[in-house]
Amino acid sequence: MDRNRVEGTKHEVKGTVKEIVGKVTGNKAKEVAGKLEKNVGKIQKEVGKAADEQRDANKHRH
Repeated sequence: MDRNRVEGTKHEVKGTVKEIVGKVTGNKAKEVAGKLEKNVGKIQKEVGKAADEQRDANKHRH
């Protein structure tokens, strides 16, 4: 498994927690930062998924 998938998942979880804490405390900056980190994590996870798929495709070619 590509490390970007793991790191992306970590960022998604951290971002979700920040977003919730921001909502609960009324801290808009923390809420927005959480949403941003969560979305960056989703993108990073997709990059890792694509890398895994490419690696698998290369294995089947040889």
